[in-house]
Amino acid sequence: MTEITALSATELSAKIRSGAVSSVEVVTAYLERIDALNGEINPIVSRVDTDLVLAQARACDADLAAGRWRGFLHGMPLAVKDLSEVAGIRCTYGSPLFADFIPDADDIHVERMRAAGAIFIGKTNTPEWGFGSHSYNPVFGTTRNPYDLTKSAGGSSGGAAAGLAARLLPLADGSDMMGSLRNPAAFNNVVGFRPSFGRVPSGPGPDLYQHQLSTAGPMGRSVRDVAALLAIQAGYDVRDPWSLPLEPLDLGGEPNWRGRRVGWLGDFGGYLPFEAGVLDLDRSALKVFEGLGMAVDEVLPDFDMDRLWWAWTTLRSWLTVGSMQDIYEDPARRALLKPEILWEIRHGLRVTAAEVYEASKIRSAWYKACLSLFETYDFLVLPSAQVFPFDAEIPWPREVADRKMDTYHRWMEVVIGPSMAGLPVAAMPAGFGGNGSSALPNGIQIVGPPRGDRATLRLALAYEEATDWLTRSAR
Repeated sequence: MTEITALSATELSAKIRSGAVSSVEVVTAYLERIDALNGEINPIVSRVDTDLVLAQARACDADLAAGRWRGFLHGMPLAVKDLSEVAGIRCTYGSPLFADFIPDADDIHVERMRAAGAIFIGKTNTPEWGFGSHSYNPVFGTTRNPYDLTKSAGGSSGGAAAGLAARLLPLADGSDMMGSLRNPAAFNNVVGFRPSFGRVPSGPGPDLYQHQLSTAGPMGRSVRDVAALLAIQAGYDVRDPWSLPLEPLDLGGEPNWRGRRVGWLGDFGGYLPFEAGVLDLDRSALKVFEGLGMAVDEVLPDFDMDRLWWAWTTLRSWLTVGSMQDIYEDPARRALLKPEILWEIRHGLRVTAAEVYEASKIRSAWYKACLSLFETYDFLVLPSAQVFPFDAEIPWPREVADRKMDTYHRWMEVVIGPSMAGLPVAAMPAGFGGNGSSALPNGIQIVGPPRGDRATLRLALAYEEATDWLTRSAR
C-alpha cells in the first residue's frame, strides 16, 4: 500500500488504466494512510463515508473492465479545497457561518475533475474564507506542516499542499489570489502552478470581476502531474467570459535553454524584508538555471512598488466588501468573522470609486512594466515566500527581519506582482534551510510571459529534473 501512495499521479494513472492496480486498491491505500496521519497533520476535512468512496472505486473498476476509461483521474481519490464547491460534500469556507452548507452543484474546475474520473473523498483545509496564508479556522482547526508539526503549512491551499507532502493525496486543486498556490508549495516542498488569467474558468459565481485577481489551479508532487491536472481544469467555458480556449499544455520535446535569459527580482532592491537565510537559499537555486545554459541577471523593475501595494490592497479590500458586506452588516454574523476579514471589510468600505479607478490604472501600468522586462528576459524568478514555515500557533508573522508588518498579509507581499499582471507562475522547491532545529522548505516562483503557461511548465520540468528536492518526502 505504501508503494501505491509513493507513486506520482502520472504513474498511478497509467497503472490504473493498464489494470496493474485497481481503483479499490488505490483508494484503500490512501484511506489507510489518511487514517494513520491525518489526525496529527489535519489537511483532509469533511471526509466522505468510506463505504461510499469504495462504492465509487468499484464503479470505476467496473467501467474500466467494460472498456470505459473516464480520463487521467479515473479512479483516483482527491480532496477539493474547502473554498470550492463539490456537489453533495460539505463546503464550509473555513467559517462557522457555513459549517453545515452542502452544495448541490460542482464549481467548473471540480466538474471537469469529476468528468475525468476523480473520486472525491473530502475537502482540504483552508484559512477562514481564504484570508491569510496560514490554514487554520474555527471549524476544523490548524493544518500543520508535515516536515515539522510545530510549523504552519501556509495557505490558503495549505491543506492541499500538506496532504500532498504527506502523500495523503496523489494530486490536489487549489486557488490563488495572493500566493495561495505558491506560499504553501514553498512551505511543503511541492509544486504549485498559478495559471495565466483566464486559463482556468472560474465560478459559477456572482462575482466575475474578482476572478481577474484570483484563479483556480493545480498542485502536485511533480511538474508532469501538475501539467496533467491543469489540462483537465483549463479551457473555455461560456459561464466565465474571461476564460481562454484550450491550448496545448503537453511537456514533450527537449527545449534548448542555452542562451535564454532569466531575470532575478530577489527582494526588489531591498524593498522587501526576508527572514535570514531565505534569500540565500533561493538565490542558490539560480545555479540550476545557469546549469541549463541560461543567463541569470539581477533586475530591478522600473516601478514604484509601494504604489503597487496600495493598488493591491485597494482592489482586494474593495472586492471583499462586495462579497461580504451583507454578512458584515448583520451583527450576529459579523461576530463570527476573524479580525483579518473585518480589517479588509472596514478598509474596503472607505475605498472610493476614484481610488478603484486609480488602482486599476496602476495595475495596467505594472502590466506594461512587466512587458518591458519580458523584452529582455524570457522568464522572471523571485522567492515564493519571505519567511520559512513559522510557528503554527500564531496567526501570522508580525515582524520580518526587524521590520514590523503593518497588515496581516504584508509578510507575503512578494507574491502580488504576478497576481496583478495575471502571469503564469510555477512555484518550485528551492531546498531546505532555516535557523531552527530542523531544516525547513522554501521555494521560488518561475514567472512566464503572458499566456506562456506551457513554456513556464517546460522550464519548471527542466528545473525539477536538475534537482532532487521533490524526492525528499516529509513522511
